[in-house]
Amino acid sequence: MRITKSFVDKVTVPETGPDGKSSQAFYRDSVIAGFGLRVTSGGAKSFIVEKRVDGRVKRKTLGRYGNLTVEQARKEAQKFLGKVASGVDPIREGQEKRARRITLNDAFQDYLATRKNLKPNTLNDYNRSMKEMFKDWQTRALSDISRDMVITRHAEYGARSPARADNGMRILRAIFNHALQRYQDASGKPFLVANPVEVLSHQRAWYKVERRQTLIKDHQLKAWYDATMQLNNQTTRDFLHLVLLTGLRRTEAATLTWEQVDFKEKTLTISETKNNRIHRLPFSDAIEELLQRRFDDKSSSFVFPSDAERGHLSEPRTAIARVTKLSGVTFTLHDLRRTFITAAERLDIPAYALKRLMNHKDPNDVTDGYIIFDVERLRVPMQKVTDFFLSKSQETPSAEKQG
Repeated sequence: MRITKSFVDKVTVPETGPDGKSSQAFYRDSVIAGFGLRVTSGGAKSFIVEKRVDGRVKRKTLGRYGNLTVEQARKEAQKFLGKVASGVDPIREGQEKRARRITLNDAFQDYLATRKNLKPNTLNDYNRSMKEMFKDWQTRALSDISRDMVITRHAEYGARSPARADNGMRILRAIFNHALQRYQDASGKPFLVANPVEVLSHQRAWYKVERRQTLIKDHQLKAWYDATMQLNNQTTRDFLHLVLLTGLRRTEAATLTWEQVDFKEKTLTISETKNNRIHRLPFSDAIEELLQRRFDDKSSSFVFPSDAERGHLSEPRTAIARVTKLSGVTFTLHDLRRTFITAAERLDIPAYALKRLMNHKDPNDVTDGYIIFDVERLRVPMQKVTDFFLSKSQETPSAEKQG
């Protein structure tokens, strides 16, 4: 049939499918081959044009009836078909045009869509960097972000925090690397010439951020422990103690649920880890006592519940500040992890046991891949570390001993 205004106005709307899903009907024009009308069960009417390109039928929606008249739609269809006749793929052409002007925010969202297994902390880190460091670049086309802009922005933020400046640029570099592969023309050639962040490597402009080496020293453990015992919040106190006694990362301990705690096997299991390898640790006597006490008074599925929306404890900054003030020991939660592994190493615990206690994974260590590690192999080392901490936290200072 010839598609006219009268036909479009009176066309029958298809019924909704038996499963309740929307259905659609197509009506082809008898004058212009490829021109047509799509009508959905919801009553929407849109003009389309179809043509076989490189052996495949390509369909383009020209616009909705009401936004376009029938005659306007016919003209757009003829333009489309004319391009195809001259050897051009209009759909690919439109995609390439959009890709050339893809914005940083669009590229970032596309990047996240392909990284479905990013952990919550990593995702939060990415979003924070984009909102803070690149807030004014969100609507810029990737092709407009230059090497000079990268150098200047890196230096600006580096004056405040070298570590965060480097981290933000690593995220930006990953987005550009993804875009170089994602946005290409029909011949497979990237629309972007290069990754502008690479200039930081070429000019050796990355900051040399030294790994933190801080921990709680032996002679500070008693003061630190005594200060934690003065905390009014038992949940926070137990959280700090568990991190010290297990060496768990902050998020691993904070998100611990009772499903991950096995009192029969006397183990706790972390399934969501940094290296994606399940981390299973045995209880020491003090860990078992702490967890049993918390279980007896449990009020949540989380071992360390919180009134916050997430439902569990995060980073107890107020408690850390109070313990620091009371004890004179400045520390972070990751310092507790470093204190744990340092104590374990000094107790002559075997190297592979140390790696399992910390859930460290070295892809270059072939031998480690062959060792089948039983959690029971870690029970004695865990108890040794606990005994060491308890002895130091209860140790009488030398001045008191002499008195």
